Amino acid sequence: MVRVLQHFDRPRIADVEAEVARQLARPDVAATLDGLGTVALAVGSRGIAGIGRIVAALVAALQAGGIEVFIVPAMGSHGGATAAGQEDVLRHLGITAASVGAPIRSSMEVVEIASVRSPHGRDLPLVMDAAAVGQADAVIPVNRVKPHTGFRGPVESGLCKIIALGLGKHVGAARLHREGYVVFDRLILEAAEAILETGRVAFGLAVVENAYDETARIEALPASGLVTGERALLDEARRLMPRVLLPEVDVLVVEEFGKNISGIGMDANVTGRGELGLPLPGFDGPLIHRIVVLGLTPESGGNAHGIGLADVITDRALEAIDLPTTWTNSVTAGSLACGRIPPALPSDDQAVMAAASAVPGVAAEEARIVRIRNTLRLAEIAVSENLADVAAGLEGCTVAGVWDGTWGVGERRRRAAVTAGRRSPRGTRAPGDGPAVSR
Repeated sequence: MVRVLQHFDRPRIADVEAEVARQLARPDVAATLDGLGTVALAVGSRGIAGIGRIVAALVAALQAGGIEVFIVPAMGSHGGATAAGQEDVLRHLGITAASVGAPIRSSMEVVEIASVRSPHGRDLPLVMDAAAVGQADAVIPVNRVKPHTGFRGPVESGLCKIIALGLGKHVGAARLHREGYVVFDRLILEAAEAILETGRVAFGLAVVENAYDETARIEALPASGLVTGERALLDEARRLMPRVLLPEVDVLVVEEFGKNISGIGMDANVTGRGELGLPLPGFDGPLIHRIVVLGLTPESGGNAHGIGLADVITDRALEAIDLPTTWTNSVTAGSLACGRIPPALPSDDQAVMAAASAVPGVAAEEARIVRIRNTLRLAEIAVSENLADVAAGLEGCTVAGVWDGTWGVGERRRRAAVTAGRRSPRGTRAPGDGPAVSR
């Protein structure tokens, strides 16, 4: 295998605490907090870069203004659809009462607060976490804005989704998911707008990440402008997200699969495989014939929702799966394809070779293989020797020698160049420096 560095735009926020404080000091945001005594921060199950630090900074800024704060898990049915399970998910993400400076009140109880007309013609009650309604004057959702893994719409994965689905716990998430992803482009937006009209949400704190799994932007969106603001941030997130730059791959090997990486374990915006087991609408990435998953992340807590989108897995991945937790997520989401279990092979090498042996029209020894750490971290990839020349000819790629089984060479190279006060040599620019001038 050969190491390839992929280069993407890299805006980022160095001082998260200062940026959160700056956002809350904006007059339009500060006005939403007037007269509030207690607020509930709604935090989901996604592995957002630095989420613990962001939440702690928000808690501190609110408390400095004399507001009492508590945390509610806003993750639909994740965590096995139990209060303890959802609190455990937050713990895996580095969010505890001690780490963020505010208590966590986890419950699956909900209260009906609004309704929405389904595109199928049914009136659907909309519910919200009971503690967020009964024990707080307002709710502040915190979430990353990014393209969704199952549908395309004006808003996808972000603040509107956590308001409509996450805060609805298992009952609310299941109710809306039963309408199907085919209507989510309208339903999520309309459900969120109906909840926003109740006045229960003060503002939302939106996070956009760059292709290097770093915080690129933090923006507070008052309820009155939340939808408009999220739509603009979605466009930015789509532009910044990482991707595999090669045009065609016979076997994609994914080392790490998990809920902290994507809602379906590996981002469909990278693989092209949508949550319903169908091609993701509008996907313009590489044609990928087979996908191998080597292991689950500990942060997933055994939730392997999305594993059915892989073609082959390993025994160690299979052994890490908590079936009830996985299937609760898959059934609630209505994405049964995500809960299927692929063939499991004893070792990593056997799993890769099994997939390489099952590419139509391609001999196993000729398979074009790409290996990645996970779908969030694509600044470095490893490619089989027969793809090295293809990579060398692509704008945005630099071939960087034999891959030794480790990651981080590109980042170390970039830091060394910054420390030396110079840019990397022509043709070997580090991630974040932009496309290589010569290849």
